[in-house]
Amino acid sequence: MAIDSPSWLKSSIIYEVFVRNYGNAGTFNDIYNDIERIKALGADILWFMPFYPIGKVGRKGTHGSPYSIKDYEEISKEIGNKRDFKRLIDKAHDNGLKIMIDIVFNHTAIDSKLAETHPEWFMKDQNGKLTRKVEDWNDVYDLDYDNLDLWDYLINVLDGWIDLGVDAFRCDVASLVPLEFWKKSRELLNQKKEIIWLAETLDPKFIHDLRTKGYDVHSDSEVYQAFDLTYDYDGFYYLRSYFSGEKDLKHFFEHVFLQETIFPKNSLKLRFLENHDNPRIASVLEGKNKIKNWTVLYNLLPGASLIYAGQELMMEKLPNLFEKDSIKWDKGDYEFLSFFKKIIKLTKEIKSTCNQFSLCELSEGIVMIKWNGEEEEYITILNLEDRHGKIPVDFNLYGTDLITNETVSIQNYFVISKLPMIIKVR
Repeated sequence: MAIDSPSWLKSSIIYEVFVRNYGNAGTFNDIYNDIERIKALGADILWFMPFYPIGKVGRKGTHGSPYSIKDYEEISKEIGNKRDFKRLIDKAHDNGLKIMIDIVFNHTAIDSKLAETHPEWFMKDQNGKLTRKVEDWNDVYDLDYDNLDLWDYLINVLDGWIDLGVDAFRCDVASLVPLEFWKKSRELLNQKKEIIWLAETLDPKFIHDLRTKGYDVHSDSEVYQAFDLTYDYDGFYYLRSYFSGEKDLKHFFEHVFLQETIFPKNSLKLRFLENHDNPRIASVLEGKNKIKNWTVLYNLLPGASLIYAGQELMMEKLPNLFEKDSIKWDKGDYEFLSFFKKIIKLTKEIKSTCNQFSLCELSEGIVMIKWNGEEEEYITILNLEDRHGKIPVDFNLYGTDLITNETVSIQNYFVISKLPMIIKVR
Protein backbone atom coordinates (compact mmCIF):
# COMPACT_ATOMS: atom_id res chain seq x y z
CA MET A 1 0.00 0.00 0.00
CA ALA A 2 1.59 3.25 -1.12
CA ILE A 3 1.81 6.11 1.36
CA ASP A 4 -1.14 7.95 -0.17
CA SER A 5 -3.38 4.96 -0.93
CA PRO A 6 -7.06 5.64 -0.11
CA SER A 7 -8.45 3.73 2.88
CA TRP A 8 -11.60 2.58 1.02
CA LEU A 9 -9.51 0.14 -1.01
CA LYS A 10 -9.24 -2.26 1.95
CA SER A 11 -12.85 -3.36 1.43
CA SER A 12 -13.12 -2.75 -2.31
CA ILE A 13 -14.40 -5.09 -5.01
CA ILE A 14 -12.86 -5.18 -8.49
CA TYR A 15 -14.94 -6.68 -11.31
CA GLU A 16 -12.91 -7.99 -14.26
CA VAL A 17 -14.31 -8.03 -17.80
CA PHE A 18 -12.91 -9.25 -21.13
CA VAL A 19 -14.92 -7.30 -23.70
CA ARG A 20 -14.45 -9.78 -26.56
CA ASN A 21 -16.03 -12.60 -24.56
CA TYR A 22 -18.38 -10.75 -22.23
CA GLY A 23 -21.43 -10.84 -24.49
CA ASN A 24 -22.43 -12.17 -27.88
CA ALA A 25 -21.54 -8.95 -29.69
CA GLY A 26 -18.15 -8.59 -28.01
CA THR A 27 -18.35 -4.79 -27.87
CA PHE A 28 -18.41 -2.03 -25.26
CA ASN A 29 -22.21 -2.00 -25.55
CA ASP A 30 -22.37 -5.40 -23.82
CA ILE A 31 -20.85 -3.86 -20.69
CA TYR A 32 -22.63 -0.52 -21.08
CA ASN A 33 -25.97 -2.33 -20.87
CA ASP A 34 -24.83 -4.25 -17.79
CA ILE A 35 -23.41 -1.42 -15.65
CA GLU A 36 -26.31 -1.37 -13.19
CA ARG A 37 -26.07 -5.13 -12.59
CA ILE A 38 -22.33 -4.94 -11.99
CA LYS A 39 -22.76 -2.11 -9.50
CA ALA A 40 -25.56 -4.02 -7.74
CA LEU A 41 -23.13 -6.88 -7.11
CA GLY A 42 -21.17 -4.51 -4.89
CA ALA A 43 -18.36 -3.65 -7.31
CA ASP A 44 -16.34 -0.47 -6.80
CA ILE A 45 -13.96 -0.74 -9.74
CA LEU A 46 -14.66 -2.09 -13.22
CA TRP A 47 -11.47 -3.51 -14.75
CA PHE A 48 -11.19 -3.85 -18.51
CA MET A 49 -8.73 -6.40 -19.81
CA PRO A 50 -6.81 -5.08 -22.87
CA PHE A 51 -9.07 -3.80 -25.63
CA TYR A 52 -6.31 -2.54 -27.92
CA PRO A 53 -5.58 -3.70 -31.49
CA ILE A 54 -3.83 -7.10 -31.42
CA GLY A 55 -0.74 -8.01 -33.43
CA LYS A 56 -0.97 -10.50 -36.30
CA VAL A 57 2.61 -11.81 -36.41
CA GLY A 58 2.91 -14.89 -34.21
CA ARG A 59 -0.75 -14.55 -33.23
CA LYS A 60 -2.03 -17.20 -30.81
CA GLY A 61 -5.36 -18.70 -31.83
CA THR A 62 -7.80 -17.06 -34.22
CA HIS A 63 -8.21 -13.73 -32.46
CA GLY A 64 -4.91 -13.49 -30.60
CA SER A 65 -3.91 -12.69 -27.05
CA PRO A 66 -5.21 -9.34 -25.75
CA TYR A 67 -1.77 -8.96 -24.15
CA SER A 68 -0.05 -8.83 -27.56
CA ILE A 69 -0.75 -5.17 -28.22
CA LYS A 70 -0.19 -3.43 -31.53
CA ASP A 71 -0.99 0.14 -30.42
CA TYR A 72 -1.26 1.42 -26.84
CA GLU A 73 -3.23 4.50 -27.89
CA GLU A 74 -6.04 2.88 -29.91
CA ILE A 75 -9.01 0.58 -29.37
CA SER A 76 -9.67 -2.54 -31.45
CA LYS A 77 -12.33 -1.72 -34.05
CA GLU A 78 -14.20 -4.94 -33.27
CA ILE A 79 -14.77 -3.70 -29.71
CA GLY A 80 -15.59 -0.06 -30.36
CA ASN A 81 -13.90 3.31 -30.37
CA LYS A 82 -12.94 6.00 -27.89
CA ARG A 83 -16.33 7.68 -28.19
CA ASP A 84 -18.00 4.39 -27.21
CA PHE A 85 -15.58 3.93 -24.34
CA LYS A 86 -16.09 7.48 -23.08
CA ARG A 87 -19.86 6.91 -23.12
CA LEU A 88 -19.33 3.77 -21.04
CA ILE A 89 -16.98 5.54 -18.63
CA ASP A 90 -19.51 8.31 -18.05
CA LYS A 91 -22.27 5.82 -17.29
CA ALA A 92 -20.01 3.90 -14.91
CA HIS A 93 -19.12 7.10 -13.08
CA ASP A 94 -22.80 8.04 -12.84
CA ASN A 95 -23.35 4.67 -11.13
CA GLY A 96 -20.46 5.10 -8.69
CA LEU A 97 -18.00 2.80 -10.47
CA LYS A 98 -14.37 3.66 -11.14
CA ILE A 99 -12.79 2.50 -14.40
CA MET A 100 -9.56 0.49 -14.47
CA ILE A 101 -7.78 -0.45 -17.68
CA ASP A 102 -5.04 -2.98 -18.36
CA ILE A 103 -1.58 -1.55 -18.99
CA VAL A 104 0.91 -3.88 -20.68
CA PHE A 105 4.26 -2.09 -20.60
CA ASN A 106 6.65 -5.04 -20.39
CA HIS A 107 6.17 -5.95 -24.06
CA THR A 108 4.30 -5.22 -27.28
CA ALA A 109 3.14 -7.29 -30.22
CA ILE A 110 5.92 -8.36 -32.58
CA ASP A 111 4.43 -6.15 -35.28
CA SER A 112 3.51 -3.27 -32.98
CA LYS A 113 3.56 0.37 -33.96
CA LEU A 114 6.51 0.94 -31.60
CA ALA A 115 8.52 -1.98 -33.02
CA GLU A 116 8.20 -0.34 -36.43
CA THR A 117 8.87 3.27 -35.41
CA HIS A 118 11.23 2.82 -32.45
CA PRO A 119 13.06 -0.52 -32.59
CA GLU A 120 15.76 1.06 -30.41
CA TRP A 121 13.27 0.94 -27.51
CA PHE A 122 13.29 -2.88 -27.45
CA MET A 123 15.32 -5.61 -25.80
CA LYS A 124 17.80 -7.26 -28.20
CA ASP A 125 19.69 -10.53 -28.21
CA GLN A 126 23.44 -10.92 -28.81
CA ASN A 127 22.83 -10.69 -32.56
CA GLY A 128 20.95 -7.42 -32.28
CA LYS A 129 17.53 -8.96 -32.95
CA LEU A 130 14.45 -7.98 -30.96
CA THR A 131 13.69 -10.58 -28.28
CA ARG A 132 11.90 -11.36 -25.02
CA LYS A 133 12.58 -12.61 -21.49
CA VAL A 134 9.95 -15.36 -21.43
CA GLU A 135 10.38 -17.79 -24.31
CA ASP A 136 6.77 -19.01 -24.26
CA TRP A 137 5.51 -15.47 -24.92
CA ASN A 138 6.39 -15.88 -28.58
CA ASP A 139 3.90 -13.33 -29.88
CA VAL A 140 5.64 -10.35 -28.22
CA TYR A 141 8.92 -8.44 -27.95
CA ASP A 142 10.05 -6.91 -24.65
CA LEU A 143 10.67 -3.21 -24.14
CA ASP A 144 14.07 -1.91 -22.96
CA TYR A 145 13.80 0.70 -20.20
CA ASP A 146 17.37 1.89 -20.63
CA ASN A 147 15.80 4.27 -23.18
CA LEU A 148 14.43 7.23 -21.21
CA ASP A 149 12.53 8.53 -24.24
CA LEU A 150 10.42 5.37 -23.87
CA TRP A 151 9.51 6.45 -20.33
CA ASP A 152 8.19 9.80 -21.55
CA TYR A 153 6.17 8.18 -24.31
CA LEU A 154 4.54 5.61 -22.00
CA ILE A 155 3.68 8.18 -19.33
CA ASN A 156 2.02 10.26 -22.05
CA VAL A 157 0.01 7.18 -23.04
CA LEU A 158 -1.25 6.85 -19.45
CA ASP A 159 -1.99 10.57 -19.33
CA GLY A 160 -4.15 10.28 -22.45
CA TRP A 161 -6.30 7.54 -20.94
CA ILE A 162 -6.70 9.58 -17.74
CA ASP A 163 -7.92 12.51 -19.84
CA LEU A 164 -10.58 10.18 -21.27
CA GLY A 165 -11.80 9.45 -17.73
CA VAL A 166 -9.85 6.35 -16.60
CA ASP A 167 -9.38 6.14 -12.81
CA ALA A 168 -7.09 3.16 -12.31
CA PHE A 169 -4.42 1.01 -13.96
CA ARG A 170 -3.89 -2.74 -13.65
CA CYS A 171 -0.27 -3.12 -14.68
CA ASP A 172 0.54 -6.43 -16.35
CA VAL A 173 3.64 -8.27 -15.02
CA ALA A 174 4.53 -5.04 -13.21
CA SER A 175 7.45 -6.74 -11.45
CA LEU A 176 9.35 -6.96 -14.76
CA VAL A 177 9.22 -3.20 -15.37
CA PRO A 178 11.69 -0.96 -13.48
CA LEU A 179 10.29 0.26 -10.18
CA GLU A 180 11.61 3.77 -10.83
CA PHE A 181 9.39 4.00 -13.90
CA TRP A 182 6.30 3.15 -11.87
CA LYS A 183 7.29 5.59 -9.12
CA LYS A 184 7.76 8.40 -11.62
CA SER A 185 4.45 7.60 -13.32
CA ARG A 186 2.56 7.65 -10.03
CA GLU A 187 4.24 10.86 -8.88
CA LEU A 188 3.35 12.70 -12.07
CA LEU A 189 -0.12 11.33 -12.82
CA ASN A 190 -1.56 11.31 -9.30
CA GLN A 191 -1.13 15.07 -9.30
CA LYS A 192 -4.04 15.23 -11.77
CA LYS A 193 -6.45 13.15 -9.69
CA GLU A 194 -6.60 10.07 -7.46
CA ILE A 195 -5.36 7.18 -9.60
CA ILE A 196 -5.44 3.62 -8.26
CA TRP A 197 -2.48 1.40 -9.18
CA LEU A 198 -2.76 -2.41 -9.15
CA ALA A 199 0.39 -4.46 -9.81
CA GLU A 200 0.19 -7.92 -11.28
CA THR A 201 3.02 -9.24 -9.16
CA LEU A 202 4.26 -12.72 -9.90
CA ASP A 203 4.12 -16.31 -8.75
CA PRO A 204 7.18 -17.06 -6.52
CA LYS A 205 8.45 -19.79 -8.84
CA PHE A 206 8.19 -17.47 -11.84
CA ILE A 207 10.20 -14.80 -9.97
CA HIS A 208 12.84 -17.36 -9.01
CA ASP A 209 13.17 -18.76 -12.52
CA LEU A 210 13.59 -15.31 -14.09
CA ARG A 211 16.10 -14.20 -11.48
CA THR A 212 18.21 -17.32 -12.09
CA LYS A 213 18.38 -16.22 -15.74
CA GLY A 214 19.81 -12.89 -14.65
CA TYR A 215 16.77 -10.65 -15.03
CA ASP A 216 15.76 -7.96 -12.54
CA VAL A 217 12.39 -8.93 -11.07
CA HIS A 218 10.88 -6.93 -8.21
CA SER A 219 9.40 -8.54 -5.13
CA ASP A 220 5.97 -7.56 -3.83
CA SER A 221 7.59 -5.65 -0.95
CA GLU A 222 9.48 -3.43 -3.40
CA VAL A 223 6.50 -2.85 -5.66
CA TYR A 224 4.41 -1.40 -2.81
CA GLN A 225 6.52 1.77 -3.10
CA ALA A 226 4.55 2.65 -6.21
CA PHE A 227 1.37 0.54 -6.07
CA ASP A 228 -1.77 0.54 -3.94
CA LEU A 229 -2.51 -3.16 -4.47
CA THR A 230 -0.52 -6.20 -5.49
CA TYR A 231 -1.71 -9.57 -6.74
CA ASP A 232 -1.94 -12.37 -4.19
CA TYR A 233 0.03 -14.77 -6.37
CA ASP A 234 2.39 -15.40 -3.46
CA GLY A 235 -0.59 -16.75 -1.48
CA PHE A 236 -2.25 -18.34 -4.49
CA TYR A 237 0.94 -20.39 -4.96
CA TYR A 238 0.06 -22.25 -1.73
CA LEU A 239 -3.67 -22.30 -2.45
CA ARG A 240 -3.10 -23.94 -5.84
CA SER A 241 -0.84 -26.52 -4.17
CA TYR A 242 -3.64 -27.28 -1.73
CA PHE A 243 -6.24 -27.69 -4.48
CA SER A 244 -3.92 -30.10 -6.32
CA GLY A 245 -3.36 -32.15 -3.16
CA GLU A 246 0.33 -31.30 -2.83
CA LYS A 247 0.12 -29.27 0.40
CA ASP A 248 -2.12 -29.01 3.47
CA LEU A 249 -4.43 -26.08 4.02
CA LYS A 250 -2.25 -24.93 6.92
CA HIS A 251 0.53 -23.92 4.51
CA PHE A 252 -1.80 -21.39 2.89
CA PHE A 253 -2.97 -20.03 6.25
CA GLU A 254 0.60 -19.75 7.51
CA HIS A 255 1.42 -17.64 4.48
CA VAL A 256 -1.60 -15.39 5.07
CA PHE A 257 -0.16 -14.75 8.55
CA LEU A 258 3.29 -14.18 7.07
CA GLN A 259 1.90 -11.57 4.68
CA GLU A 260 0.90 -9.49 7.71
CA THR A 261 4.56 -9.32 8.75
CA ILE A 262 6.81 -9.42 5.67
CA PHE A 263 5.03 -6.69 3.68
CA PRO A 264 4.81 -3.00 4.64
CA LYS A 265 2.22 -2.07 7.26
CA ASN A 266 -1.32 -1.75 5.82
CA SER A 267 -0.28 -3.40 2.55
CA LEU A 268 -3.23 -4.57 0.48
CA LYS A 269 -3.47 -7.77 -1.53
CA LEU A 270 -5.94 -8.42 -4.32
CA ARG A 271 -7.57 -11.71 -3.29
CA PHE A 272 -8.98 -14.04 -5.92
CA LEU A 273 -10.15 -17.62 -6.42
CA GLU A 274 -10.03 -17.29 -10.20
CA ASN A 275 -9.05 -14.86 -12.95
CA HIS A 276 -8.48 -14.98 -16.71
CA ASP A 277 -5.21 -16.89 -16.23
CA ASN A 278 -6.53 -19.51 -13.79
CA PRO A 279 -9.36 -22.05 -13.83
CA ARG A 280 -12.86 -21.20 -12.69
CA ILE A 281 -13.19 -22.11 -9.02
CA ALA A 282 -16.41 -24.01 -9.85
CA SER A 283 -14.31 -26.32 -12.04
CA VAL A 284 -11.79 -26.89 -9.23
CA LEU A 285 -14.09 -27.53 -6.25
CA GLU A 286 -16.91 -30.06 -6.17
CA GLY A 287 -20.24 -29.07 -4.65
CA LYS A 288 -22.01 -25.76 -4.24
CA ASN A 289 -21.69 -25.75 -0.45
CA LYS A 290 -17.92 -25.99 -0.65
CA ILE A 291 -17.81 -23.17 -3.21
CA LYS A 292 -19.98 -21.03 -0.92
CA ASN A 293 -17.59 -21.55 2.00
CA TRP A 294 -14.55 -20.69 -0.11
CA THR A 295 -16.32 -17.64 -1.51
CA VAL A 296 -16.77 -16.30 2.01
CA LEU A 297 -13.15 -17.07 2.88
CA TYR A 298 -11.56 -15.17 0.04
CA ASN A 299 -13.85 -12.18 0.53
CA LEU A 300 -13.02 -12.02 4.25
CA LEU A 301 -9.25 -12.18 3.90
CA PRO A 302 -7.60 -8.77 4.36
CA GLY A 303 -7.43 -6.78 1.14
CA ALA A 304 -9.53 -6.11 -1.93
CA SER A 305 -11.44 -8.89 -3.71
CA LEU A 306 -11.62 -9.76 -7.39
CA ILE A 307 -14.67 -11.06 -9.26
CA TYR A 308 -13.96 -12.44 -12.72
CA ALA A 309 -17.10 -11.94 -14.82
CA GLY A 310 -19.27 -15.05 -14.52
CA GLN A 311 -17.85 -16.13 -11.17
CA GLU A 312 -20.90 -14.69 -9.44
CA LEU A 313 -23.02 -17.25 -11.34
CA MET A 314 -20.73 -20.19 -10.50
CA MET A 315 -19.64 -20.58 -14.13
CA GLU A 316 -17.36 -23.57 -14.73
CA LYS A 317 -15.98 -22.79 -18.18
CA LEU A 318 -13.05 -20.39 -18.43
CA PRO A 319 -13.40 -18.27 -21.59
CA ASN A 320 -10.65 -18.91 -24.13
CA LEU A 321 -8.18 -16.04 -24.16
CA PHE A 322 -7.34 -16.43 -27.85
CA GLU A 323 -10.79 -17.07 -29.38
CA LYS A 324 -14.29 -15.60 -29.47
CA ASP A 325 -15.78 -17.55 -26.58
CA SER A 326 -18.69 -15.66 -25.03
CA ILE A 327 -19.89 -16.25 -21.48
CA LYS A 328 -23.17 -18.18 -21.47
CA TRP A 329 -25.00 -15.98 -18.99
CA ASP A 330 -28.25 -17.97 -19.32
CA LYS A 331 -26.47 -21.08 -17.98
CA GLY A 332 -25.56 -19.48 -14.66
CA ASP A 333 -26.72 -20.48 -11.17
CA TYR A 334 -28.98 -17.68 -10.01
CA GLU A 335 -29.52 -19.14 -6.54
CA PHE A 336 -25.76 -18.84 -6.06
CA LEU A 337 -25.92 -15.27 -7.37
CA SER A 338 -28.32 -14.30 -4.60
CA PHE A 339 -25.97 -15.80 -2.01
CA PHE A 340 -22.95 -14.16 -3.66
CA LYS A 341 -24.47 -10.67 -3.51
CA LYS A 342 -25.33 -11.08 0.17
CA ILE A 343 -21.78 -12.20 0.97
CA ILE A 344 -20.23 -9.27 -0.89
CA LYS A 345 -22.42 -6.85 1.04
CA LEU A 346 -21.67 -8.43 4.42
CA THR A 347 -17.93 -8.82 3.95
CA LYS A 348 -17.53 -5.27 2.65
CA GLU A 349 -19.32 -3.94 5.73
CA ILE A 350 -17.16 -6.04 8.05
CA LYS A 351 -13.83 -5.07 6.49
CA SER A 352 -14.75 -1.39 6.30
CA THR A 353 -15.66 -1.19 10.01
CA CYS A 354 -13.09 -3.57 11.53
CA ASN A 355 -9.30 -3.47 11.59
CA GLN A 356 -8.18 -6.52 13.57
CA PHE A 357 -8.07 -9.86 11.73
CA SER A 358 -7.19 -13.35 12.87
CA LEU A 359 -7.62 -16.83 11.42
CA CYS A 360 -7.26 -20.34 12.81
CA GLU A 361 -8.32 -23.93 12.12
CA LEU A 362 -10.74 -25.32 14.72
CA SER A 363 -10.31 -28.74 13.16
CA GLU A 364 -9.06 -30.05 9.83
CA GLY A 365 -10.88 -28.06 7.14
CA ILE A 366 -12.95 -26.10 9.70
CA VAL A 367 -11.77 -22.50 9.86
CA MET A 368 -12.62 -19.60 12.15
CA ILE A 369 -12.04 -15.98 11.10
CA LYS A 370 -12.34 -13.08 13.54
CA TRP A 371 -12.75 -9.43 12.58
CA ASN A 372 -12.84 -6.86 15.41
CA GLY A 373 -13.65 -3.17 15.37
CA GLU A 374 -14.02 -0.60 18.13
CA GLU A 375 -17.46 -1.93 19.05
CA GLU A 376 -18.16 -4.83 16.70
CA GLU A 377 -16.93 -8.42 16.66
CA TYR A 378 -17.65 -10.85 13.86
CA ILE A 379 -16.79 -14.54 13.93
CA THR A 380 -17.02 -16.56 10.73
CA ILE A 381 -16.92 -20.36 10.75
CA LEU A 382 -16.27 -22.08 7.44
CA ASN A 383 -16.44 -25.70 6.37
CA LEU A 384 -13.88 -25.73 3.57
CA GLU A 385 -13.77 -29.49 3.06
CA ASP A 386 -17.47 -30.38 3.35
CA ARG A 387 -17.02 -32.21 6.65
CA HIS A 388 -19.69 -33.28 9.15
CA GLY A 389 -19.99 -34.15 12.83
CA LYS A 390 -19.12 -32.07 15.88
CA ILE A 391 -15.88 -30.76 17.32
CA PRO A 392 -14.91 -29.59 20.83
CA VAL A 393 -14.10 -25.88 21.25
CA ASP A 394 -12.56 -23.89 24.11
CA PHE A 395 -14.87 -20.89 23.83
CA ASN A 396 -18.51 -19.90 24.20
CA LEU A 397 -20.24 -17.89 21.51
CA TYR A 398 -23.63 -16.23 21.27
CA GLY A 399 -24.78 -14.10 18.36
CA THR A 400 -26.68 -13.86 15.09
CA ASP A 401 -25.75 -15.59 11.83
CA LEU A 402 -26.00 -12.70 9.37
CA ILE A 403 -26.49 -15.05 6.44
CA THR A 404 -29.58 -16.79 7.82
CA ASN A 405 -30.59 -14.25 10.55
CA GLU A 406 -30.77 -17.16 13.00
CA THR A 407 -29.51 -17.06 16.60
CA VAL A 408 -26.32 -19.05 17.18
CA SER A 409 -25.19 -20.41 20.55
CA ILE A 410 -21.97 -22.42 20.87
CA GLN A 411 -20.83 -23.92 24.18
CA ASN A 412 -18.06 -26.49 24.56
CA TYR A 413 -18.62 -28.04 21.15
CA PHE A 414 -19.66 -27.04 17.66
CA VAL A 415 -21.92 -28.99 15.31
CA ILE A 416 -20.36 -28.58 11.87
CA SER A 417 -22.57 -26.77 9.39
CA LYS A 418 -22.40 -27.48 5.67
CA LEU A 419 -22.89 -23.78 4.97
CA PRO A 420 -20.75 -20.81 6.05
CA MET A 421 -21.73 -18.87 9.15
CA ILE A 422 -20.98 -15.16 9.64
CA ILE A 423 -21.85 -14.43 13.25
CA LYS A 424 -22.19 -10.98 14.74
CA VAL A 425 -21.31 -11.50 18.38
CA ARG A 426 -23.69 -10.12 21.00
